[in-house]
Amino acid sequence: MSQTLRLDQLFNLHGRVALVTGGGTGIGWMIAEGLAVNGAKVYITGRRKQVLEQVAGKFAQENKGDGSIVPLVLDVTDKKSIQAAQELIAAKDGRLHILVNNAGQTGPLVPFLNDPNAPEHKSPETLGRALFDAASYDDWAGVFGVNTFSIYFLTTAFLGLLATGSADVPGYTSSVINITSISGFNKIAQCQVAYNTTKSAANHLTKMFATELALKKIPVRVCAVAPGVYESEMTYPHIPPEMVDKVGKNIVPVPAHRAGTAQEMAGTVIYLVSPSGCYTNGQEIIVDGGYTAVNPATR
Repeated sequence: MSQTLRLDQLFNLHGRVALVTGGGTGIGWMIAEGLAVNGAKVYITGRRKQVLEQVAGKFAQENKGDGSIVPLVLDVTDKKSIQAAQELIAAKDGRLHILVNNAGQTGPLVPFLNDPNAPEHKSPETLGRALFDAASYDDWAGVFGVNTFSIYFLTTAFLGLLATGSADVPGYTSSVINITSISGFNKIAQCQVAYNTTKSAANHLTKMFATELALKKIPVRVCAVAPGVYESEMTYPHIPPEMVDKVGKNIVPVPAHRAGTAQEMAGTVIYLVSPSGCYTNGQEIIVDGGYTAVNPATR
């Protein structure tokens, strides 16, 4: 028993096969690198082949850890592209242990919402009209397509391979990790009503998948990780402490007074997908430096 409590056994990822969408930059890369350094074979996906090949090549050149990074071009809003990726991994590996649905994009912004001096706030009529005119149905559909719909289609496409991965390792269950956001828990809009709505929907989709798969005795766990302020292409490539609250658009300052780190993000995911996380299912872990503890949120 004592040997199973060693760190190299608690968080053992050797021989695991993982897929991280949006894995070439930002939070996706933090997670992908963390998995690969600790022994997993990690497919990183995105639409920009050059970006994926660049980070994969750098990882191989620096010879980090025992795992590997494999670039794979994939558009998470295209079912044919998803199916092609599934067929490739099925042919090459025959199984999948870890699916990280990380791909995301921001939605139509309404910066005037948090500016009480903006002319849009002249009256309820002017504010309502400004919000109505700020985006189209297509704008909302686009951000839902990446942030929410893709979770459904990726998870269902790879479900069979994930179930096979569970049978591959005794006592282990494969898992899906959906990277949502504190924006899905916030009761403030952060000037991005559509984006926050997609992340809330992604949180609930996580719970439904976890419940439905468990009830149907499919050995695949589904959890979510909700980051707070982290450096990424979607926010800023560098976030010094004095910028944290500007990026987070919070009411009360973030207690940690800094952005999250790659170690904190990768470590959370590694716990969930490792042998240590196999008794955790249908949960949402918020990693936000205390943001939602002091700002209006549903949790």
